[in-house]
Amino acid sequence: MPHFDLVELIKTLGYLGMFTIVFAESGLFFGFFLPGDSLLFTAGFLASQGFLNIWVLVPILVIGAILGDSTGYWMGRKFGNWLMKQKDSFFFQKHHLLRAQKFYEKHGGKTLILARFMPAVRTFAPIVAGMANMHYNTFLSFNVIGGFGWAMGMTLLGYFLGSAIPDVDKYLLPIVGAIVVISVVPALLHMRADKSAEEVKKKKSTGFSLWFRIKIALSRLVGK
Repeated sequence: MPHFDLVELIKTLGYLGMFTIVFAESGLFFGFFLPGDSLLFTAGFLASQGFLNIWVLVPILVIGAILGDSTGYWMGRKFGNWLMKQKDSFFFQKHHLLRAQKFYEKHGGKTLILARFMPAVRTFAPIVAGMANMHYNTFLSFNVIGGFGWAMGMTLLGYFLGSAIPDVDKYLLPIVGAIVVISVVPALLHMRADKSAEEVKKKKSTGFSLWFRIKIALSRLVGK
């Protein structure tokens, strides 16, 4: 999305609209395509230029990120089995869910912090945590840390750069472009590292590992 369109989008939607986007992109499976890092950075920049109040903006975005992840967690617990059976569509891409599942298997609860900075993966990470029946108090701890680190960090980065660099609006497009590239690189590297393993395993349409399936089944049996 061109930076000038994003600027106009933020000005048009205001605080409530940005809260909704961050909320949906953080945990609703159909929100994976929404702008995340670029939205936060640009909103922070606009706050530095006086279009938004940074003291109102940051809490709203942090709350949206935390509530979005919590909603994704409960969606994973309640509708995880249903999601596992769904086919790809515009609003749902199973490979994003599989990537989040693999990331969760490797990093555990830290996924909820690390994935905040990985587009698409951050949307499905809380859903996978819910599917795996992670204890909610544990989930919430990682969720809050990740929510603050991502939503507040990216927004304040835009705010301080906007305040410190003269005529920074002239450089907004390349800066936002760099933010997007930097945020996408980890996901691309992760996909490349897993590509050969995926080709060997030749997963079926559901694609979830045996370990993950067993963990879900056992956790549901014991009622956790």
